[in-house]
Amino acid sequence: MAASPTPDEPTSEYPAVHDRPDAPEPTPEPAPGPSGFARLLIFVGFVFALIVASCLGLRAINVLPTFDNPFAQETTDRSQPVLLQSMRDLQRYVAADGTFQVIVDLQENRDNIPDFLINRRTLFVGSGTVETYVDFSGLSGDALKIDEEKKTIELTLPAPQQSTAALDMERSYVVAEERGLFNRIGDAFRDDPGKQQQVYQLAQQRITEAARASELDERARENTQRMLESLFARLGYTTVTVSFASP
Repeated sequence: MAASPTPDEPTSEYPAVHDRPDAPEPTPEPAPGPSGFARLLIFVGFVFALIVASCLGLRAINVLPTFDNPFAQETTDRSQPVLLQSMRDLQRYVAADGTFQVIVDLQENRDNIPDFLINRRTLFVGSGTVETYVDFSGLSGDALKIDEEKKTIELTLPAPQQSTAALDMERSYVVAEERGLFNRIGDAFRDDPGKQQQVYQLAQQRITEAARASELDERARENTQRMLESLFARLGYTTVTVSFASP
């Protein structure tokens, strides 16, 4: 029969426990650090950031040359050369001009059809200029009467005329445009520039009519008379009489 262990001897099932206060504590294992590949990535990233920061700093103080953006937007002009169609000599004096602005509200729809199906409404702001001029090309021989002894001149001119309004496309724009369902479908398959041209022509017509009702003709008469008086006064004439024919 095996002898029983004494209280001071440890058994294989229960190892001895050291309860001595002077026993050293077990040293914890160090935490695993980054691997060699991770350290290489960190180093490369740091070097790349340092290079970028250096380049930006040198570019800011104009040390490095300027490099074009490889993805910059580029516009290519393939327009054809300008073709001269006609040339003429102008024998008229532009005495005054006026700039006008008109709001065109043009709507096209169909009777008995809802507007959400067929409707086209355009709100357009048009800005244009009208010139008032005196045409000297049609002067007859008796239109100018000169008295060299008295240094007087009598001049009869035709009535001032007005040109057709010229739209300024930089100041003209579409404010709003409404289209019905069928109009949108039709515009998706075809482009009708005549619709837009119709709005331009209407704005041009309205501005031309407004210019005729303005004081441009009277301003043109006064400016033409002052111009001729100054011109003939430099030639030595003391009295200059300018009259205009009835329009």
